[in-house]
Amino acid sequence: MPLPALFQSLRLPVIAAPMFIASNPELVVAQVRAGIVGSFPALNARTTSQLDEWLHRITEETRGCAAPFGVNLIVHRTNPRLDEDLAVLEKWKVPLAITSLGAKAEVNAAIHGWGGLVLHDVIDDTFARKAIDKGADGLIAVAAGAGGHAGQQSPFALMQEIRSWFDGPVALSGAIACGRSILGAQAMGADFGYIGTPWIATTEANAAEDYKQAIVAGRAADIVYSNLFTGVHGNYLRPSIVAAGMDPDNLPAGDKSQMNFGSGGNMDAKAWKDIWGAGQGIGAIGTVEPVADRVAALAAQYQSAKDELRGRIGIG
Repeated sequence: MPLPALFQSLRLPVIAAPMFIASNPELVVAQVRAGIVGSFPALNARTTSQLDEWLHRITEETRGCAAPFGVNLIVHRTNPRLDEDLAVLEKWKVPLAITSLGAKAEVNAAIHGWGGLVLHDVIDDTFARKAIDKGADGLIAVAAGAGGHAGQQSPFALMQEIRSWFDGPVALSGAIACGRSILGAQAMGADFGYIGTPWIATTEANAAEDYKQAIVAGRAADIVYSNLFTGVHGNYLRPSIVAAGMDPDNLPAGDKSQMNFGSGGNMDAKAWKDIWGAGQGIGAIGTVEPVADRVAALAAQYQSAKDELRGRIGIG
């Protein structure tokens, strides 16, 4: 199936993942201007009124760009702002919604009502089927190694199962931090690489300098998988867990019933804010730089990987 027109003029087949705290209007605008899909969580705006202001700014500052932007909506029952935020997205005719933690047919129908597209993030094939059944236009396959809330399945297994029945848009998430990995995601059947962690180490990201430098210094072995912090399993930087006074190798289990994203979940808000999410691909990140420079580097790596692959498999 051909990709929707929304995605047909991207510089790179990349969707920038919406990240807790780090994704702000400045980051999204820079991503879109650099030629990739930019996005942010609606709950990063402290109020629905602020969300309205952010969407006004992003809409104005990306007008005429070839790449679109998207907004992430938590559709789980613990999000009391869902209906209000959805109305603001409708006001600005947001072109792309990324839904998480529960697919809802009525939410998808509302987004389709103003001409928007819906990608729903999933960690296995069962959730993927439910999302499409409820009207999502496409999927974000969150495989092992992804930053923040992540699944445990190999990207090979996850993409194989999804592509056995679904031919619509799919983005693959999980340790994608260089151009070679973007090409690898496409080889597995994905349309896009879904990239989060590398954007934390950019000048535009709303992240503490210590956080950015920890991304630069880190390697895959520094990532800890736990459900303590929000009740849902995710990947986090070991040094931030140690700094919070906890043993990253002996963390207690979290309580899923206490999910409260953006407000602390199983921990108080300040402690949760200081626990830093990151994916296993951080070994590819060697510096803090502007988004435009990171996209340019990814584009060069992607082209180099394509050229190398042509030679390796004997295509002229």
